[in-house]
Amino acid sequence: MRKFKIPNTGALLAFEAAARHESFTYAARELFLTESAISRQINTLETNLGVRLFVRAKQRVVLTRAGKLYSTQVRRALETLDRDTLSIVAHGSGGEYLELAVLPTFASQWLIPRMLYFNEKNPDVRVNLGVRTDTFTFQDTHFEAAIHYGKPTWQGTSSDYLFGEEVVPVCSPALLKKPIKHAADLLNYPLLHSTTRPDGWTTWFAEQGVDDNRTMQGVRYELHTMLIAGARAGLGIALVPRFFVDTQLDPLGLILPIDVPAIADAAYYLVYPTELSHGKPFEVFRHWLLQQAAVYNECAQSSPTLGVTISASSKPPAAVP
Repeated sequence: MRKFKIPNTGALLAFEAAARHESFTYAARELFLTESAISRQINTLETNLGVRLFVRAKQRVVLTRAGKLYSTQVRRALETLDRDTLSIVAHGSGGEYLELAVLPTFASQWLIPRMLYFNEKNPDVRVNLGVRTDTFTFQDTHFEAAIHYGKPTWQGTSSDYLFGEEVVPVCSPALLKKPIKHAADLLNYPLLHSTTRPDGWTTWFAEQGVDDNRTMQGVRYELHTMLIAGARAGLGIALVPRFFVDTQLDPLGLILPIDVPAIADAAYYLVYPTELSHGKPFEVFRHWLLQQAAVYNECAQSSPTLGVTISASSKPPAAVP
């Protein structure tokens, strides 16, 4: 039996809004309540918890240390409740769902353009996509599987190899002062690094026989879309998967300063918990995804420079209906 009474949802919503804005006034406007109603909710919450959540000074309220910690926890709990509620409502509309964690650029450039085929073939299975760029514990999230880039060393999981990737340098033509003849010439320009692949440039240069501390210098961006945008803006030279840009170099205003690709030592995998049972949505999607990956691998081997970045009106060349 629960020994402590959990605060009511109204009080938690009032506190979360007030904490986010550090203002009772803005919280009241957001929740369509009066400022005094917000204040009463907060006072009741503080009394029940026996903890000061805000310090009140004149017309301002500032979170205490306990308030900051609790606001983070409450916000996370409310987001989970909101997501779970939407999921239950969605289930009421029929069909079965798979919660899949994806890498954002991979999803937008490779997976999503192919999903039309999956949806047409499996109308009763729906795949919800959420972003995760690092490994995580499946037990602590709502995700049932993930598409992961790296090595198949995710503890407590099984994995299916999808495909590897070829990486190439890209930049704006306006950045270059003169033609690039050798890989080492790139070190005369700013390098844009990926935070998720911090040794990408060093590995690429090593394969070209270049050993220089400058390969680690430069700003770092978390997403490949950021790297591509940085390259377009002339901020430096980015190292990106070839299939993200290969058919879009002209539209993006990018060039390959030197066309010396390198095969990355990591790959894309479908990862899922080993000890959990998997229902029909996962099994159907897994079968389809492995089929798509096999076709893509076959096309990539026969045409190494084949790109898969497509417009919304075109169909991916390596997709299987």
